[in-house]
This record gives sequence, structure tokens and C-alpha cells, in this order.
Amino acid sequence: MASSTDRPPAVELRDITKRFGDVVANDGVDFTLEQGEVHALLGENGSGKTTLMSVLYGLYDKDAGTISIDGDVREFDSPRDAMDASVGMIHQHFQLVEPMTVLQNVVLGHEPTENGLVDEAAAREDVAAISDRYDFDVAQHLDTPIRDLDLGVRQRVEIVKSLYRGAEILVLDEPTAVLTPQEVEGLFDVMEELTAAGRSLVFITHKLGEAIEAADRITVLRDGEAVGTVSADDTSEQELARMMVGREVLFDREPRETTPGDPVFEAEKLRVRGDRGLERVRNVGFTVREGEILGIAGVQGNGQTELVEALTGLRSVESGTVRFHDEDVTTASRRRRIEAGIAYVPEDRHTQGLVLDYDLVRNALLGNQTIEPFAERSFIDWSAVRDHAESIVEEYDVQPPNPNAEAASLSGGNQQKFIVGREIEHDPDVMVASHPTRGVDIGSIEFIHDRLLDLRDAGLAIVFVSSKLAEIQKLSDRIAVMYEGEFVDTVDPDDVTEEELGLLMAGHDREADVDSTAVTADDGGGGDETPADETEPPASEDAPDGGAQS
Repeated sequence: MASSTDRPPAVELRDITKRFGDVVANDGVDFTLEQGEVHALLGENGSGKTTLMSVLYGLYDKDAGTISIDGDVREFDSPRDAMDASVGMIHQHFQLVEPMTVLQNVVLGHEPTENGLVDEAAAREDVAAISDRYDFDVAQHLDTPIRDLDLGVRQRVEIVKSLYRGAEILVLDEPTAVLTPQEVEGLFDVMEELTAAGRSLVFITHKLGEAIEAADRITVLRDGEAVGTVSADDTSEQELARMMVGREVLFDREPRETTPGDPVFEAEKLRVRGDRGLERVRNVGFTVREGEILGIAGVQGNGQTELVEALTGLRSVESGTVRFHDEDVTTASRRRRIEAGIAYVPEDRHTQGLVLDYDLVRNALLGNQTIEPFAERSFIDWSAVRDHAESIVEEYDVQPPNPNAEAASLSGGNQQKFIVGREIEHDPDVMVASHPTRGVDIGSIEFIHDRLLDLRDAGLAIVFVSSKLAEIQKLSDRIAVMYEGEFVDTVDPDDVTEEELGLLMAGHDREADVDSTAVTADDGGGGDETPADETEPPASEDAPDGGAQS
């Protein structure tokens, strides 16, 4: 994507140091963004990526170092200073006012005026021109409230807002964290349009494949230091992972050495409605045995969330049965299921897994309020809860190792490790893990994968939901593919390719002519074909009677 030029670098950071008390977030970091380049800033959560770019954007004052824009040394005391120097930043959590329209959000604080009044016609023309120039598909939504738009469109609105303010340098902070595979590809197209027009982009991410696909160069941060810069064309995921964590990282699926045991967790002919009253799960059934991981693959939005909520007692079942050790728990409360031994790692750690304003001690109590030794005769034993929190922090390498830290102060990876640890320490018989590595760095992903495999080998039955094809293949003993609320097939991970999984996730037959479809394992779906016939998949030697079925 980079364009050749004799101009000085768009951004040159030299010896940037930023401290928060005794913590050194950036330690003498050098970073250069060339004109018309996409430069990925890669690193684990907490490695200092966002802090470095927040210094560039004027959100944080640097403690040492220099910032140069187009060859001129600059000092930024606020984001306004950075914007005046044509630097814009698209934050991971969008900075949009949801009740206001797209047009109002874009021009907010920068409204064109005529005779002292807001010139709405001029604003509308300018915003539409930016949208049309980059084929952003935003102009048609100018009068739509932000709350009515999907996440992909909201992100494009954020980019239009920065361009409207004159940004020539754009920092994209974890821009793919909340996007579907299709929206990610759309974002990469937008990035190409921007660099082709001369813009320079910093792409903050912890996703190895996306850094290689979208960037020209990649700089890796580890523990606040820049450990190297490489060309995206001349590196690999293995090399980048080694740079990120300082050691080799295992990507491949390992052969299992244990055999699944008796059935533990079963569903039969489940039908579940969503929040709007529409049927989101149709006739789904499965059996998970001791020491087995059933992976549920699918593009987000095909009923996985509603299925998981029904299994864990967070959503009522329209019809069908959920059984745990042959006990009917279809109508059992979430509290009853926790006490019975059904653990749950939710897909949204911020709204379902943690109370962000609570410290880790109080978060360790969640789900344990009625369980000994933490509760006795309706009283909480806070000493036992603290010991429990300290044990989780130590055993699951939660950083910083401080049980008094608020959950909000932890990086996403450490938040997730704490949740996984808390649920495992319930000593469950079943674990329902929904997207447990979403938004998590490579080191934490490896840690969580290892823990899930250890649990499986120790005899736990696990239902594992993910839209990441490589992850679902690595961990699962069987994979049920969900499309439009149904299980369209159940496959052996050793006998299916990512390409075939991608086709199934899009509603195609796995043996379809790949060249005749627009769907690949990379884009993950979006097909409009009808699901496969409601037939029970062929049983493998591992599949128990009554296994995953339509």
C-alpha cells in the first residue's frame, strides 16, 4: 500500500517514554510512519501500543522523547493540538453520540456557519463528498441516528469524522475488535482507498494475520519496548508471535491422548426466541461427554448467543430439553445451574463477566455468593473470598498481581484470564465458553487454550463457541456448524479444511464448488442460501448416540 515519496516521514517518534507512577508504559520507543503507508503496531494487551499512540494524539503527555510530523518537531498538549497537525485517532470504543444523527456526529464542534448560523446544507455537502470519494456508503445514512447503525457503518462514520476535521494521519486503535469477518474485509478496502489517496495509517492490533494482510510494515511492542520492525511481506505469524511473547508459540492442533467418557450435557430439539420475539434457535440437539470439547462454529449472529444463554439459564426455552447428568434443567435458574456445576465464560466480559468498578476480590465472589466456603448462613466470608481472588491472580498469571485492582484497570487479556480462572475454580462438570479469546492477545490466547485442553483431559465436558476457524479446529473434538439457528453439519476437525468450514458457516454444502462461490473461509460467510436439510449428521467413532443434530 505504501507510496514512494521524497517527503519526510508522516510521523517520527524518537525515544518516547511514558510513565504512570512506577509503571513504565513506553520505554524509549522509536516509531516511524512513512507517507502513504499502513504501519501496524502489534503487541499483546498491555504492551504499550495504545499508550504510544495516545501520546501522539495528545491524550497523554510524554515524559521524554520527540514527536515529528512531516519533518517538523511538534508538542501536543491536547487532541486539539494533534488534530490541528492533521492527526486523527479512531478509538476502539467509538466516540459517537448515539441519539444524534450521522451528520450531527461528524460535524459536532466543527459546524460550518453562515451569518452566525449553522450551514447545514454546506455540512451535508461536505460530508457526502468525503463519503462518496472513498466509497464509504455513509452519505445515505446522514439523517440516521447512530444507535440504528451496525458496527461497520459506525466505524466508517468515525473515519469520516476524522477526515472532515482534516486528518492526513489516522490512528486506528484495534479497529477490527467488534467487526464481523465481512466488515473486516470492508475496513481493509477502506484503508487501501485512504492510502491510495495519500493518507498515512497506524493500525493498532494484536491479531497476527490481520497485521500481515493489511500493513506494509509491522512494529512489535513488548513490555513497553519496541522489539523490532519488519516488512509484512517478509514475515510470518510464527515470527511475529515469537517477537510478541519472546518465545515460540504453538499454533497447531495436538493429537489427544484421552477418550471421551459418559454423556454429561445434552440438548434435544431446542427452540429459542431472541429479544425481538423471532426464533433464533431451531431444533438444535447435541450431546457432550466427559473429557470432550464440542465446538460450535458460525458467523456471529446465527443463533449462537441465544443458544448459549438457553444452555446457561439466562434465556428461557421455547421448546425442547436441556439435561445435565440426566437431570432435566430446562427451566432451572442460572443460580441453580452454577450450584449444579455448569460454568460459563460469557462472550462479553465487560457487561456479563465482570463488574468493572469492582476490585478483583469482589469480582471473585460473582457466582459464589451462596457457595461454601464463601457464604455461610447468608453471611459472606470476605477473608475466604480474598484468598480465592489471590489464588486466581497467582494461578492464572493475572497482571498486575493485585487483587485490590479494579477490573477496569486490567487489560482485556488479563480480564479474560481472571474470568476463566474464576469459572474453573468453581470446580464444574461442564464449561460453556463463548468466544473466550475475543479481543485477547496471543499470549493470553495460548494460556486460555492450554487451560481448556487441560480441563478436557481432566474429564470436563466443554461447549466451546467461536467464529475463529483456526481456533475451533485446534480445540474441538467435534465441530457443529451453526447457520441461521440450526446445526447444518457436525464434522471431525481432522477431516475438514478451513475452506470447507467457511462454506458450511455461510450455508453452503461443504463439497460445493469453491470457485463458483463468493464465500471463503477467510470472509466467514454472509451467504443467502438455505441451510442444509434437517438430517442427523453421520456418527463418527467419537460421536455418542443423540449427538449434535439439526
